[in-house]
Amino acid sequence: MSKFQINIDFSNVDFTSLETDDDFTREAKILLPQALVKLGETVGEKTWEELNKTKGAGTKQKSSQSEKRKFIQETGKNYQRHASNRERQELEEYIVEQLRIHKQ
Repeated sequence: MSKFQINIDFSNVDFTSLETDDDFTREAKILLPQALVKLGETVGEKTWEELNKTKGAGTKQKSSQSEKRKFIQETGKNYQRHASNRERQELEEYIVEQLRIHKQ
């Protein structure tokens, strides 16, 4: 099982044009920014849930759905901006792997 828990949108990928390793890498680089945001949003959603669990039983939850959505979106954007080179490389390799699987 992969450490990445995201769904990547391959609807705009022309799989017939993917033949060489360079083709797969180039397509992965195109998909990388959005995948970073999605990964960050996944982290944001888990963080939101953990923060609300630790507020304590008996406390009324004051957070609205719009606050949750804003938090998750901001976390996604921040993750995209601040991901390390290693994280970017690992996610790019994962995207290449997924492209190869979907091409079959």
